[in-house]
Formats: sequence, structure tokens, C-alpha cells
Amino acid sequence: MKSLAALSLMLFLGISFSHAQKAKLVRMDPPNWWTNMQHDKVQILFYGSQLGGATVTTSHPSVKILKVNAVENPNYLFVEVEIAPNSKPGTVSFNLQTKGSNLKADWKLLARSGQKPGGFSPADFVYLLMPDRFSNGDPSNDVVKNMKETELNRNEMYKRHGGDLQGIINKLDYLRDLGVTAIWPCPIITNDQPATSYHGYAITDYYNVDPRYGTIAKYRELCDRAHQKGMKIIMDYVHNHCGSENYFFKDLPMKDWVNQHTSFTRSNYRPSALVDRNASERDKFLCSDGWFDHHMPDLNQRNPYLANYLIQNNIWWVETAGIDGYRFDTYPYPDQDFLSRLNAALLKEYPTLSIVGEVWEHTTPTTAWFHTKNKVRTDGKDSNLPSLTDFPWLFSLIDGLNEEFGWKTGLNRLYFTLSQDDLYHDANQNLIFLDNHDLSRIYSELKEDLPKFKMAITALMTMRGTPQLYYGTEILMKNFAKPDGLVREDFPGGWKGDPLDKFSPAGRSEKENEAFNHLRTLAQWRKNRPSLYNGKTVCFIGENDALVYFRIQGKEANMMVLHTGKKKQTLDLSRFSEILSQFKGGKEILSGKTIQQLKTMELEPVSSYVIELQP
Repeated sequence: MKSLAALSLMLFLGISFSHAQKAKLVRMDPPNWWTNMQHDKVQILFYGSQLGGATVTTSHPSVKILKVNAVENPNYLFVEVEIAPNSKPGTVSFNLQTKGSNLKADWKLLARSGQKPGGFSPADFVYLLMPDRFSNGDPSNDVVKNMKETELNRNEMYKRHGGDLQGIINKLDYLRDLGVTAIWPCPIITNDQPATSYHGYAITDYYNVDPRYGTIAKYRELCDRAHQKGMKIIMDYVHNHCGSENYFFKDLPMKDWVNQHTSFTRSNYRPSALVDRNASERDKFLCSDGWFDHHMPDLNQRNPYLANYLIQNNIWWVETAGIDGYRFDTYPYPDQDFLSRLNAALLKEYPTLSIVGEVWEHTTPTTAWFHTKNKVRTDGKDSNLPSLTDFPWLFSLIDGLNEEFGWKTGLNRLYFTLSQDDLYHDANQNLIFLDNHDLSRIYSELKEDLPKFKMAITALMTMRGTPQLYYGTEILMKNFAKPDGLVREDFPGGWKGDPLDKFSPAGRSEKENEAFNHLRTLAQWRKNRPSLYNGKTVCFIGENDALVYFRIQGKEANMMVLHTGKKKQTLDLSRFSEILSQFKGGKEILSGKTIQQLKTMELEPVSSYVIELQP
């Protein structure tokens, strides 16, 4: 690949050769806006050829042109407009006058739907899926002409497999039955790359749904149908980088639209460098300005035009599709001041919108640094980020279930992680999970030990935070992320003609149904237990191969026991009398057994228990 500096030089030389061309308009971003928005000053990007010297006017009575900004590349104009509070829906006609051309551009002002984002919270159960690998509901869009990748091959892990939005719609009842209340698909925005863009994280058109998934109308249908069934939709979005085939990278508006280097320079993927007061400037620079990959140019959000572009695009998708929340990919790598402004703008426009940032870090202090109003940051700034992905929780759980129990090992690792919760503004807002599209499957991490897997599910569904499940975890899909394509396999039964349909109990093995039912029981039960998602946590230091913790709200309480010992043992409950003294018995949710006394408890080898305490 040519260096970015060389590519930029070629682009600008090409522009100089085309100076005499007639002006042409190709697109406007955003393609429309709405009346009565908080964000009523809008930057419109006009793109085509030879627009740089244009005079822009409009006769619309309630849309005022504030400023016309010509930039380094004459193929772009950035026009700032203000929409009056009394504006009515309709068409805004712009006239672009150049020396040799008079162009007319129509821009739509729409009426707002009035729908408010539902947000997501610890009361929800989030299901993460890869649209290309979950279910193929519309084979007619498997291959789309004129796109750069036109091969469908389910036998190749990095080719397109055909899953789409209709496939998700078709499985909404399956997800609702499992207990899911919020769905997070990996990015559905256009990724028109020559290869390996099935995952969705190399965006080439921020204002369109990838045609192989469907249309904007189909995405809106998914949101509406999910809402009708009591479920929410979370949009996955990337600010850090775009795909190398994105029009605004191939024809840069300005040299500093992306972070440029004399040769390919990869990020060090080390968020700790941004937090560490002893970090070198080089490490900080590589984290924030290095490229994610060769085909993923690093966007420079310090450029005010790009910053406005991305902020408006986020607002546009909320209003267009009716989504309930965002998951922001690679959160530590973009400019942090930009992200703070973005979060503030979104929450000003949509106070009920939820936002979770992906912070892939091993330690709680570094992770907490990115949280709003945290106890770690000392620079006086606020990220305005209400929720984080809790990787430290995950890593301590995996180690805790695989290690021998000890003073600071085994399940006590989980205890020590929870003991640092005060570093966050509110740890209960964290997203907790067992695996995802970048990580090895939890069933494989636990050496395909079903009792340990069930213990992990128990922890996920009963500890503080919002639980998130990766598609297929409920049916014991396995593999290590070496390479990552191995943990992105198709969900069996999502394609017509699949030999097994694991969306149905009849298509699953006995073990798979045992895992599925364990999760379903807890997911459906927790919906009606506010103490599990709003209550306080009381966690006792682990002893004798067991970790015991409680979730309490008012007179409602639950007792959870995770036991990694390889032998049966009798657990003396007198140690927990500060809580248990208020209760006489309970019901064990997983077995359905009645607990008639709270003095001792028999623990089976490698087992977990969830007790609904009763006065």
C-alpha cells in the first residue's frame, strides 16, 4: 500500500489537473434534517467536483445560511445553516453558482417522529450478534451488483455469508423467548470494501445501510418490530476509523481529515498510555493517532469539520431509525475531547438515549478513567460517557473459574475486581459479558466444562451491571479467536437448508438444551426482580472454594453461591447472618427446590445456586 502522504499528494495533483472541469454535485451529507431539533445549526457537506468557489444561496424563509466554507480540496463545500424554530417540513432548495455552472440542490426538512429512545439499563439483557453470520432472511441481497465484493462463500471465514436484517427480524420471537430485551448488531452501515468487511467496522458510507443487509427502511422496520415485542435496538458505530474505500478518504477534503504518517503506522492499542501520568508522548501518540489496520484509516476528530460530520451523523441515525442506544467501538482511540462533546450533544438531544463505550483494558482504574464523573481522572474533564464494557470483570471471572481457589486466586479474583467498583461513577451501568466477536468463546475458555459454563452464566445474570450475551453462547458455540473468524461462525439453522436448526430445541443436543434452559430460566426470572438490576451488592470474601454474594433492594433479596470445589461440601451460613437473619427460607431458582432453613447448605462439586430469599 502506498503511504498516506503519497496518496494525498496524488489526490491533490489530480484535483489540479481537473480544475477546468464543469462543476458537478454528487452528494450532500446529511441528506436531510428535521424541524424543531435542539441541534438546529447544521453543517451540510456538498461533494462533487469544482465546488470550491461556489456562491451558495437559498430563498427558504426559515433556513439561513450562516457561512460557506471552501477547503483545500475544491470538490468540497461545507455550508453552515441555521433552521428557525418555526420551520415547517418541506424542501430547501440551494443554488450553487460557480464561474461555469449553476447547480440546484434540494435538501429535505422532515417532521420529527416524536419517538423517544428507550435506552438500555441493568434491567435489560443485551444480545450481541453479527448480522452476516446470524440468519439469512432475504437471499436476494446476498450478492449486490456494483459492490466491490461480489462473492458469497459460507465455507470461507472472511467472505460474506449472507446474513441480513430480515434474518434478525425473523428471529425476534426466538430472542424474546430466551429473555433478550435489547439487541446489539455489529455495524449495519455500508462497508463497500474489496474484502474482509463482513464484520462492519470499515465504514465506507456513513449515511446508508449496507445493501447486503437491506435498506434504511428495513433497519427502521427492525427497530419498530423489536419495539412492538418489547425489545430495544443498540447501534454499533465507529468514530476512530473508516474503510479505505470511503469517498472522503479516497478524495480527502483536507490533509488533516485523517492522521497521516510517512509510512503505515499502526496503533499500539494501549489505552493505558492515555491514563498513565508517566507515559511517553510516543505511546500516547500511537494509541490515538496510529491506524487500526491498513484498510482502516485513522480519522482525525480534531478537525472541526470532521467532528461536526460525525456528531450530526450520530444524531441523524437516532432520528432516522428510532434506535435506543449506541455502542461506540474502540472508544479510547479517537480524540477524547471530541467524544465528550459528542456524548453531550447526543444526550442533550435525546436524554433517554443510552451510550456504552468499548474500553478493552485489563485494569479497573484504567477502564474507569473513561467513565463519566469517575474517581480516577484528575484533569477536571468529563467524558460524559454513562456506560463502559467491563473487561476487568470478564478477565477476573475467566481466571477465577479456571484457577485453583486461593487467598488471591480463583473466585477471589472476581471479589477483588468488584471491590474496586467505587472507582466508577456507577459500576452498575457497566456492560458485563462472557465473550464477544473479538474474544475466544467462553465455553472454550472454560475447557468445555458445562458446570463451569453454567456458573459463568449465573454470574452474568445476577451480578451488578447490564448483562450482554454473544450470539450462539446459549447453544455452546465454541472456538478460540485464533484467528477471530473462528468465533464468528454461522448460527446453525439461520440459513435455509442447514442440516441442523439450533434455534429449535429439537435441533440442539442434550447439553446444548441444558445450557440454553439454564440461561433462559435466569433471564426470564430476573425481569421481575428489581433487586437484581437496581439493588445494592454485598459480596463476601471467598472462602472454601465458594464465593457468596447478595443483591438487595428493600425487603427483596437474593443470595448467589458460586462453588468451584471438586468435592461436595456443607456451607455454614452463619457467616452471612447480617443478611440472612431477616429471612426464614427461600426458593432455589435453578432447581425449583424450596429452601426451608438458612443454617447450612449442601454444595455439589462445581455448582452455582440462585436463591430468592423469603421472609
